[in-house]
Amino acid sequence: MTKELRGILFMCLAMLLFTGLDTSAKLVTRDLAPWVAVFFRHAVALLLGLAILLARKGVSGIMTRHPGLQGIRGLLLTGSTICNFIAMQHLQLAQTAAIFFTIPLLVSALSVPLLGEHVGWRRWLAVIVGFLGVIVIMRPGTTNFHWAMFFSLAAALQGALYNIATRKVGGHDSAETSLFYVALVGSLASIIPAGLDWTMPRGWQWMLLFSMGIFGTIGHFLLIEGHRLAPASRLAPFIYSQIIWMTLSGFVVFGDVPDRWTLAGAAIVVASGLYLLQRERIKGKTEAVAAPND
Repeated sequence: MTKELRGILFMCLAMLLFTGLDTSAKLVTRDLAPWVAVFFRHAVALLLGLAILLARKGVSGIMTRHPGLQGIRGLLLTGSTICNFIAMQHLQLAQTAAIFFTIPLLVSALSVPLLGEHVGWRRWLAVIVGFLGVIVIMRPGTTNFHWAMFFSLAAALQGALYNIATRKVGGHDSAETSLFYVALVGSLASIIPAGLDWTMPRGWQWMLLFSMGIFGTIGHFLLIEGHRLAPASRLAPFIYSQIIWMTLSGFVVFGDVPDRWTLAGAAIVVASGLYLLQRERIKGKTEAVAAPND
C-alpha cells in the first residue's frame, strides 16, 4: 500500500472514530449534562495527548510560541463541542453532521476578513449554494424546524474559526503540541460547568465518557498521520465520508431515518464543499506555476 493510500485510509478511519465520539455523546447526554460529557471528552484526551506528545517530541514539545492563540483555539473547540452535544440531544446525527459540514464554506468566507485572502466569484457562489442546502435541511418556518439547529450552526461557526486559528499556529507549533493545548484548555474551561451540573455516572456511562476521549484522541492522531503521508488536497474529500457513518450510526443505534429534505440538503452542502476543494486545488496549481516568475 502506498503512503498516499495509507493517508486516505487513516482519514477514513478518523471519520469513523469521530462518528463513534458523537454517537457516544448522544447516548450519554440522554442522562448526563452536556458539560459533563465535554469535560470527559477533553480530560481523557489531555492524558492521552500528553502521552503522545512526550513520546514523539519529549518535554520540549510542551513549549508553544503562541500561548494566547492556542488558548483561543481551545476555547473555540470547547464551544463548538458543547453546542454540538446540545444539538445532538434533539437532532439526528445525520442532521448535525450535514450542518457541521458547512465548516469549509465558513472558512472560505471568513478567510477574507480574517486572513486577507482573495475569494473569487466561483467560490462565493459555492458558499451561497452551500448555505441554501442548510436552509433545505433546517426548513425554518415549518413544523420540521427545531431550535437546536441553531446550536449546530454555532458549532460549525466556532469550528471554522478554530480551523482558521489552527492555520495561524500550524507553521510554528507541531500538531502534537496543538492537540495537547486544545485538550488542556478544554478541560480547564469545562471543569467548573461540569461540576455545577454534575450527576454521578453509572457503569455503562463511564464507558461512554471515556470512549469519547479515546475516539477523539485517536481520531486526531490519525488525522496527523494521514496529513504526514498524503497531501491535504488528496485527503480533504474523504472528510465527507463521515456523513455515511453518521447516517448508519443514527439508524442502527437510534433508529433514525433521515427524511428526503435532510438528504437533499446534505447533498447540496457536500457538493458545494467538494467544489470549493476543487477550486482551491486549481488555485494552488496556478500559484505553483506562477511562483518561479514572481
